[in-house]
Formats: sequence, C-alpha cells, structure tokens
Amino acid sequence: MKKKIASSIGLSAIDEEAVDERSLSTKPSKTGRLRSFSSIFFNPLQSRDSSSVFKADELFLFFLPAGGFAGNTGHDPHVLYTLSAVQILALFDKLDILDVGKVSSYVAGLQNEDGSFSGDMWGEVDTRFSYIAICCLSILKCLDKINVVKAVDYIVSCKNLDGGFGCTPGAESHAGQIFCCVGALAITGSLHHVDKDLLGWWLCERQVKSGGLNGRPEKLPDVCYSWWVLSSLIMIDRVHWIDKAKLVKFILDCQDLENGGISDRPDDAVDIFHTYFGVAGLSLLEYPGVKAIDPAYALPVDVINRILLTK
Repeated sequence: MKKKIASSIGLSAIDEEAVDERSLSTKPSKTGRLRSFSSIFFNPLQSRDSSSVFKADELFLFFLPAGGFAGNTGHDPHVLYTLSAVQILALFDKLDILDVGKVSSYVAGLQNEDGSFSGDMWGEVDTRFSYIAICCLSILKCLDKINVVKAVDYIVSCKNLDGGFGCTPGAESHAGQIFCCVGALAITGSLHHVDKDLLGWWLCERQVKSGGLNGRPEKLPDVCYSWWVLSSLIMIDRVHWIDKAKLVKFILDCQDLENGGISDRPDDAVDIFHTYFGVAGLSLLEYPGVKAIDPAYALPVDVINRILLTK
C-alpha cells in the first residue's frame, strides 16, 4: 500500500532518499543500455553528487559517425537522443569531450527549407524537433549554423486561434507542443510572437479540481504537465494564474514513499519520467530544498549559467 505524505506547502519535503536510491538507479538493465542512457538525464537529483556513478565515455557507445546519438546501440541517430546526450554532458560539465562541430552539423543538417526540423534521416517533422534542435545548438553555442529566422517563422506558423501551438501548422494545441514552441521562442529571443494573455488563459484552464494539470481539454491530470504547462506559464509571466498550492499537493500526493519515485496520478505505479517532471515541477514552484531549474532548457539554473555565461 502506498504511503501518502502530508502535502501542504512548507510542511513536508520530498522523500529524497527513496526517490534517489530506488526509482532512479542508473545501473544498466538486463534488456540493454537504453534505460541507463535515459535515466542519467531523467534524474532530478543527479547533479547533487554523481561523479561516482557517471562515466562520460559510456555515452559514446551511442554516438554514430553521422554526428548524432542514438537511443540504444544499433539504432539510428536521432535529434532527440542527441539533445539528451548534450544535456547529460552539460550536467556533468563534460561538454569538452564532445566533437561540437560534428554534433552541431548533424543537428543543423536536419533543418528543412521551410525552417522546420526533421527528427532524423527519415524526415518526420514536428515542432518538438524544432525545440530540440534549437535547445541543443544553443547549449553548444552554435545557433549560427541554422537559419533562426526561418525556424522561428515555422514555429509561429503552428500557432492556433486559441493561442496554443501544435506539432505542425493546423494541428491541435497541446501542452507538450506549447512548451516546445514557447521554449524555442524563448531561447531565440522571440517571445513577442506569443499572445501571452490568450495562451496564458488556455494554459491555466488546464488545472483541474484536484490541483493537477492536464495536457488539453477534458483529459485527466498528469504529473508530467506540472512541467509542460508550468514552464510555459513561467516563460510568459502568467504562472500566477494557477493555484500553486493545489498543484504542489497534487504532485506530492503522487509519491510512493515505500518504493520511491513519483507517478502520473495518485496510487499509480511510479516511473522515472514522471519522477523527473514531478521534481522539476516542484522546482518551478520554488518548493523548499529543490534546486532551481531553467524553464526553457530543463536543466539546473547553475548549469545553464555556467554554460551560457562563459566564453
């Protein structure tokens, strides 16, 4: 039976020991290396003291001659896993071991004539990939390798009448896609294209009676939207439009103190994905004892400052 913690703000903290030691193990799984690769990044407590568990050279088992990283050995490179690799190296201050020229050229080479980005050589286009490419190249300080104006114009073409953004022009607004578009616009200094009041209204309407947030109308709340929705609200300065206390309670109610981790909703099974976004959401909510995270880059603020404020 899952134990619940008292979850009012300032009363109780995350069970850090349970979260860190059980649900976020970075040991390779029996089914391969994919889980260990992903879990290095999806560990919200990792940057605390992790030199003993991370070996940077292991990442290069997933590096392909094309310049990108794959999700597992034997897989094709993809911009998504390439960003994950860059973020992991950034967390551990190991970007210097990366062939920045090769990786940035791989990412830049995925931009299409209309400014959009494909995820890999097979050509799927999605605003997720626009964000991923822009975020990755920004961390590597190589945004000049792409046509930023066209990239921004494509993202703006995916804006809908409700203020939100979809995966392609005309596609339904979704909180995950909105984060990707708003995040990319924030990184490129293009937030003036966003109707902040209209989008802020759509995003604050995602909060349901339990305090949790959903990704689109009439859907169940999910802890992961504590990141997708909240980060967007912060980037457009409308986070005060939701009930922060109720959201904190919802996130904390999704903890499993016996086995560690955070689930999508109370009493569901925990997983590393929702644990990361739950802790990230608490960080955005300035929960006591949780490290500050940047809402556009999804990395600790001190990591982003170290990267972007150095030549």
